[in-house]
Amino acid sequence: MNLAAVFHQPMSEYCFGLDETHIVYRLRCARGDVRRVTLSYGDTACRVTPIVFTAVEMELVAWDETHDYWEVVVDSPYNRVYYYFTLFGTDGSWIYYYGDEFTQVLVDERSEYFKLPFNHRADIAQVPDWARDALVYNIFPDSFASGQGEITGKGLTTTYQGQPVSSRLGGTLDGVAANASYLKDLGFNCVYLNPIFAAGEYHKYDTLDYFHVDPCFGGDEAFRRMVDTLHGQGIRVIIDGVFNHCGWHFWAFEDVVEKQEQSPYCSWFYGLQFPVERPEDPDAYPTYTTYAYERMMPKLDTANPDVRDYLLRVGVHWVQEFKIDGWRLDVASEVDDGFWRAFRQAVKAANPNALLIGEVWETARHWLAGDMFDSTMNYDFRRHCLRFFAQGSLDAAGFAARCGGMVMRYRQQLTGVQMNLLDSHDVPRFLTLCGGDQKRYRLAVLFQMTFVGMPTVFYGDELGMTGLEELNFRAPMVWDGGDRELAEFFRRLAALRTRFPALRRGNFRVLCAEGRLMVYQRQLDDSKVTVALNAGDHPAALPEIAGALLWAEGLRGNCLDGWGFSLFQE
Repeated sequence: MNLAAVFHQPMSEYCFGLDETHIVYRLRCARGDVRRVTLSYGDTACRVTPIVFTAVEMELVAWDETHDYWEVVVDSPYNRVYYYFTLFGTDGSWIYYYGDEFTQVLVDERSEYFKLPFNHRADIAQVPDWARDALVYNIFPDSFASGQGEITGKGLTTTYQGQPVSSRLGGTLDGVAANASYLKDLGFNCVYLNPIFAAGEYHKYDTLDYFHVDPCFGGDEAFRRMVDTLHGQGIRVIIDGVFNHCGWHFWAFEDVVEKQEQSPYCSWFYGLQFPVERPEDPDAYPTYTTYAYERMMPKLDTANPDVRDYLLRVGVHWVQEFKIDGWRLDVASEVDDGFWRAFRQAVKAANPNALLIGEVWETARHWLAGDMFDSTMNYDFRRHCLRFFAQGSLDAAGFAARCGGMVMRYRQQLTGVQMNLLDSHDVPRFLTLCGGDQKRYRLAVLFQMTFVGMPTVFYGDELGMTGLEELNFRAPMVWDGGDRELAEFFRRLAALRTRFPALRRGNFRVLCAEGRLMVYQRQLDDSKVTVALNAGDHPAALPEIAGALLWAEGLRGNCLDGWGFSLFQE
């Protein structure tokens, strides 16, 4: 056995509580190196020596490019546990693994074993249960609608507290409300809105006032009407929190520019070099730290107690006053951990069922231990789908390996609510990157709707919107026209997701990954849904699949045509 590849770490994504009685244990080994693993666990406070251990079989549940992952969920009679693993290699060897030691001898000294000191209620990662069933529609407010089934396409320029604010395409929050039935009919039960607070630019990431809605979108009362309308349709509302930075006309930064070193708000910002001036040249380097080098977005020092208190009040205000259901948190990886822990505590105290989603483009383990975010934007999901479906640079085995990595990366309850996106306001449209090829795009959407996590659809994706550059992929919603057949494809997938809880809450297992053919299964209790998709031009023979056929395109006997798919239920 390749012992150097074996890994386990207590109190991490390798050992954690699902609840107060169920504990998940995972072990990583070299790919194809181990044929069987058992977990032996016992009470830390066992009154006899040696400890009485109970052995259970582990299951090979996933793999990535280099490793296999074994897992077992134990309905544990103990909330404090000593444990070890027994590994049986494909070469006929075997070994015990405990306390970072490999041996063929068990010891009486219990402190040498792996230990879960206590499965504390307070340490169990808790996520809102509703999020496991969420199907999210992401709306860029300026681009979506100004009325039922329409958008003016004409921007608005006005003022807010003496500062100019503008929109580009005329979308409003009353426009969102007017199309609630459209969203409901498609099957969406959650809306995520890009920023709505008063801000200068059309995108609203340069905040002027965190406590009020931008007048271009209709102001506070329009937002209240929208929330009430969406809630009335059973649709939850998540809004964008931009707390890493503000706009350069935010009142505290205005004070700094006016009073320079004498401003009491100098400590609210990073990297001030006096005199602090707003550069007219967009390519100039500001005399203050910003988001990227965006001169109009000075970076806030969220570790400053006054900044922290101010922004925590913002977080609670919108939950309490307007009954929003959660926050998507912009540039989350660049904000200090202490702020996010405090933000979580404050918002969850106001509404324990509020969902917190961090914008983290890279691996997000650091933020997903249960003390900061419930979820993150899963850009890895998009990257892997691009390579498999759009570009064809991954084969099915490579794609399955990356899916295994995503499934094993975080605690199980957090993986189940990752925001799985193909598009967002920051990236070119997926259909464009498919070269406009609907076959590739439809298979990617099918996978998005049947993988573990929250499918999140950017406005207009269901109608085949395209765009490579920012102003194009944020183009006005195609209310007149659009691909209605594609919209029906989305609607049907959403209906299947609603009909079968296994597609929302079940585990994920790859059954076959050969060539361009991938077959996987979602299982919840005794209910199973099996999906086969052929992301290639040539027919592929399916393995034997049990169950009744739910839906298929390109299925002929046990052969699946190129870019075909089939779903079975048992």
